[in-house]
Amino acid sequence: QVQLVESGGDLVQPGGSLRLSCAASGIIFSINDMNWYRQAPGKERELVATISTGEITNYVDSVKGRFTISRDNAKNTVYLQMNSLKPEDTAVYYCSVRINRGRYWGQGTQVTVSA
Repeated sequence: QVQLVESGGDLVQPGGSLRLSCAASGIIFSINDMNWYRQAPGKERELVATISTGEITNYVDSVKGRFTISRDNAKNTVYLQMNSLKPEDTAVYYCSVRINRGRYWGQGTQVTVSA
């Protein structure tokens, strides 16, 4: 059984920073693309950032230049460094990782940006 555990969500002031982590555990033979999504209240889930096995990254336009996705393959972990946070970044953030032949989701971590 594969499990993803997220951490790092918090309440932060506008302009602040947070680092989210998502660690995979269980019987893992291969990890392919690793992704971060977010869902704000009343909105659909949105793909925020992706990182491939070759560490090619892509971001939604609204976070380019502010967020950085990275991965540590030795730890089976993906990170999302979020800088210059804005109130509109408030959402539940989910990691989604392709492991073995399936796709797995984390439980979500709340990020709230407010003064």
